Amino acid sequence: MTFFSMIGFTAPWLLVGLFALPLLWILLRAVPPAPIRRVFPGVALLLGLNDETVQADRTPCWLLLLRALVMACLIIGLAGPIVNPAPKGQNLSKLLVVLEGSWADASDWEAQQLAALEVVQQSGNQGRPVAFLQLTAPQKDLVFSAASEAARAIKAAEPNAWLPKRNWQGQFDSLGDFDTHWLASPLDWPGRDRLVRDLLRHGSVEVAMSRSSPVGLLPVRAAAQGIEISAVRMTAGQAQGVVVDILGLDPSGVERRLQSAEMGFSAQDLRATTTMDLPLEMRNRISRLVVAGHKSAAAVRLTDDRIQRPEIAILTGETSDREGLILFAPDHYLTQALSPVADLIDGTLDDVLLANPDAIILADVAKVASKEALADWVAEGGTLLRFAGPRLAAAQFEAQTRDPLLPVKLRAGGRTVGGAMSWGAPKTLQSFEIDTPFYGLPVPDEVTVTAQVLAEPGPDLASHVIARLSDGTPLVTRRQLGQGQVVLFHVTANTEWSNLPISGLFVSMLERLSVIGSAANFEPESLAGSTWQLVQQMDGAGELRRVGDRAGIAGAELAQAAISAQTPAGLYQGQDRRWARNILSDDSQLTPARWPDEVRLLGQDQARSHRLGAWFLALALCLLTADVVASLWLSGRLRGGVLAAVTGALLTSISPENALAQMSQDRAIAASRAVVLAYVETQDARQDEISRAGLLGLSQALFQRTSIEPAPPMGLSLARDELSFFPFLYWPITLGQQALSFEELSKLNRYLKGGGMILFDTRDGDIARVGQTTKEGRVLQQLASGLNLPPLAPIALDHVLTRSFYLLQDFPGRYPRGGIWVEAPQNSGVQVEGMPFRNLNDGVTPVVIGGNDWAAAWAVDEAGEPLLPVGRGMAGERQREIALRFGVNLIMHVLTGNYKSDQVHVPELLKRLGE
Repeated sequence: MTFFSMIGFTAPWLLVGLFALPLLWILLRAVPPAPIRRVFPGVALLLGLNDETVQADRTPCWLLLLRALVMACLIIGLAGPIVNPAPKGQNLSKLLVVLEGSWADASDWEAQQLAALEVVQQSGNQGRPVAFLQLTAPQKDLVFSAASEAARAIKAAEPNAWLPKRNWQGQFDSLGDFDTHWLASPLDWPGRDRLVRDLLRHGSVEVAMSRSSPVGLLPVRAAAQGIEISAVRMTAGQAQGVVVDILGLDPSGVERRLQSAEMGFSAQDLRATTTMDLPLEMRNRISRLVVAGHKSAAAVRLTDDRIQRPEIAILTGETSDREGLILFAPDHYLTQALSPVADLIDGTLDDVLLANPDAIILADVAKVASKEALADWVAEGGTLLRFAGPRLAAAQFEAQTRDPLLPVKLRAGGRTVGGAMSWGAPKTLQSFEIDTPFYGLPVPDEVTVTAQVLAEPGPDLASHVIARLSDGTPLVTRRQLGQGQVVLFHVTANTEWSNLPISGLFVSMLERLSVIGSAANFEPESLAGSTWQLVQQMDGAGELRRVGDRAGIAGAELAQAAISAQTPAGLYQGQDRRWARNILSDDSQLTPARWPDEVRLLGQDQARSHRLGAWFLALALCLLTADVVASLWLSGRLRGGVLAAVTGALLTSISPENALAQMSQDRAIAASRAVVLAYVETQDARQDEISRAGLLGLSQALFQRTSIEPAPPMGLSLARDELSFFPFLYWPITLGQQALSFEELSKLNRYLKGGGMILFDTRDGDIARVGQTTKEGRVLQQLASGLNLPPLAPIALDHVLTRSFYLLQDFPGRYPRGGIWVEAPQNSGVQVEGMPFRNLNDGVTPVVIGGNDWAAAWAVDEAGEPLLPVGRGMAGERQREIALRFGVNLIMHVLTGNYKSDQVHVPELLKRLGE
């Protein structure tokens, strides 16, 4: 390839101006430079003298050359030079730009977008109609339109955590002939070859493949002393090492890096495995694993109950070991069933309660020591699982009242073999009813029961039975006790009365009761009858986003469904269980893409187009400045001040980005030197002015009433400005606001995680009604759908916001009646023993949501006078004053946290002092 074949121009006809350079040279050579004028009285002596030879001064050749270069650079710059221009085909047919937009593109997504925008821009310069297609989010009807429309869609596109769909048959039949430019990931996926064939029937296809090399995490396994981590890569050939960060929640609920694991791929291996020894407490805190340096959903592994090993205590009614019969003891069967999936605790009941296990199992225990302490433990969320036996049956013969640690009252004597109620044949199990936790579990015919303890009939017995025998008698009963549960198996824990404890059904039943978390895999058979709801969805980069209310999905259907837009990867909740659906499974492979011969592949070393017009224009400006300086020097008029002015003008002209960066840097410095209240700029100039005036009024109130001395408020662009300098953001919701981009959401999530507060103001307090959502409210729901917001609740009367500076019970703005929502207390309503007050949020609520239009109530003009009316007469001024007090409380809460929360203790403290 020659040099000239690598250069192109957007307006080549302007190059004709280069032929005028010789004429310009001649003209500049013929015209002498401007004369130098000096005041010199002696010139009068020369008057009347004639100079026989007159020679005009000429411009130096080097200065002429400089001026010619200025004109040449100007002409070339205006002609629009391009290095490595896109090849111009013989036809200018329609162009389809394709981005896959799957998790395999996430690590290189910005580069893919830039490349797609460049292709669209080149097509726009050629006048070609363009359409954009993201394979993981295809629009229903493709339309070829102006390049600007496609560019707008490309900028708004984001990678998703699923692969493109498989069937594209008939999708392009109505579009006619068109060419395709495909920006592809290096990963193969089902249906790609068929899609390529369909596109080739409509025109040429060229593919630019990403340079990324995906690495993914396979299912994490629970090991004896920790976890087993496995990873897979796409290509072998050389050794590779990766680091896996293990993330989890600390006691305060903040996600942190708990540990890091290093694993290495040998040169020929596509898989690597390592084992991490982790304490039980740390392992149970794991929330996800992330491959460091790899940005994709496949490089993130969410964890659920399967990786956790609960602590379970087993207590029996045996007073001593029965030598020779230990293999028949109830605790032996329970130990064999639970030891692979749980950590078992030994000791007395008092010792076990101090360890606070996840569940306590009593196998044929008739008399329970420390009954009240055990009941309190269950009420606080524990699970007590009891098994029947001869001792329990005999004890019920003596006591006819229902034990509070039994779900139902038992009939004396039970139902035993050889007695008056002996059976003619063992009984099997009924199918589980739909409103029980066991619904959907298959009932094996070989599971039989030969004896049981019977429940005393009563009006509420049916509501506590969750499993029955074929004759309708209870097999398993359950009762809620506080926040916990008491469950009774009416058979023994060994095979003395039933073979249920040695069946696979027994382990599945324990898993459904949340006694163990990893007893069963999430297979269709074990999930039949259950319903799951998506609570957090994973995007293509592996980040979790909260989702709104979505319809539940049947467990068996979800287990068989692939990761897609309808059943995305993320965290699902079902009853008391949590299910993490990830990208890769045990048998997943990352296969490199292969393309047909008809496809034109743009190699990884394919040179990209670069526009040089701006550089030539900047060079022309620099040379012109040099010409001015040289001319001033030759004429003797060059001064230091003139030189500085020319240089400054040059730098400002050729460095607009630097000037903007300097302006941004100046704003950052100003924000870091003082407290600055900021507002989010909208597309409504009027609302932005009200926001600025409102924060100005609040800043003046803070200066006059507190020790805070705020600087003037600033308006922020979420796409451009850094948020970490501002402790508080006021965000008015307007109907014209667009959905947030991935970068904006990430920036806001980092801001909230770092301790910032956002006041969302829907400004609809005059029209909002209970149970109804306004247009502004729907816009807020759309904007906040990707934010990692905590659970919210209406502000409580004893919240620290009500007393951080002023004592308040109402929070009016321009509208007086709307309530506000803040972060819900983690243990709302729970009375702590020995504490005379509720345990409030230990920190600042990250968001406050309301609709009272506070900025309008705070707004003042430059003279400090109210800008907008609030209410009527004196009542309105009182409302404005309360609105300002709420603003002061809000900023004090942001800056000082909850140090004023001890005010809620005062009545009880005074009472105790009086005693």
